Amino acid sequence: MNYLVQHWSFDPFVVIVALTATANELGLSRLRQHSVLARSRRRRRNSLIFYAGLASLLVAICSPIDYWSSNYFFVHMIEHVIIVFLAPVLVVAGAPWIPLMFALPVKTRRKVGRFFYLNKKARVFRVVGRFIRSPWVAIISFNAAMLVWHVPALFDLSERNQLAHVWAMHTSFFITGVLFWLQIVESYPMKPLRGPLWQAGSILVTNVIMTLLAMSMSMLTTTSWYSVYAHVPGVSLSPFADQQIGSAILWVCGDFWAFPALIFVIRRAIAQEGSFSSVIDRLTHRAAAPTLESFRPQRVSTSTPTDLGKGTSET
Repeated sequence: MNYLVQHWSFDPFVVIVALTATANELGLSRLRQHSVLARSRRRRRNSLIFYAGLASLLVAICSPIDYWSSNYFFVHMIEHVIIVFLAPVLVVAGAPWIPLMFALPVKTRRKVGRFFYLNKKARVFRVVGRFIRSPWVAIISFNAAMLVWHVPALFDLSERNQLAHVWAMHTSFFITGVLFWLQIVESYPMKPLRGPLWQAGSILVTNVIMTLLAMSMSMLTTTSWYSVYAHVPGVSLSPFADQQIGSAILWVCGDFWAFPALIFVIRRAIAQEGSFSSVIDRLTHRAAAPTLESFRPQRVSTSTPTDLGKGTSET
């Protein structure tokens, strides 16, 4: 029980979360004044999902998970899974963008909107925004962040330097996670830019990369990669065994997020194409299978237009 009660910490990120939640509630209040009841209820449900994402970030950063991650690599992997997968998908599913925008006063909101969408000076921001929202940038940056930060030299640096740990590693994990899930989950007013088949492929590729990373840290090596876990006072678990447990967590948790996400996009593809066979046909670039109607003999009329004309004139 002491593992759960002790070693909670206060991080400046708590202030950011509190301000974000306050702004979201202010935006919801303003939107409620001009919306029907059903839409307000939907926004409230989304806000609860959004708050769950923020809460999961706080658990990863301020709870004993962060404290024990300095002693045990496998706890660090639990922290990474929360920040990379759980928190981003909840934030994206919560779709907080419109409420957060309405937290601004009307005049300020209009000025900001006109500047970013119409002003020529903001053209560079629009170009950068389209680049960041690109599906390929999202999937590449998401996987690159996970791989790069597990390079031993950079991982050890993040453990020795809290600024690098919290504001570089964790921030890159969360931001690239949000960009990745925006390609999978609809987050009003933003929609995925590619179809379900591309989404399924990106999920499979990402899961394979995470599996290879986990295998590299457990099955394809015989030593611990990270010197920061080599001589931790009071820890009896060997660094290599610790690393193997951590890689198993990354491996198993990777499947836990990948399979539900894959089922989600496959169901969306079936809804769009009409059937699972149509999805396979499109994936393999085959022509659609012939229907039963195409095998039925067609009735051919024996009358010609001339005969029909004669019959009409005679009557």
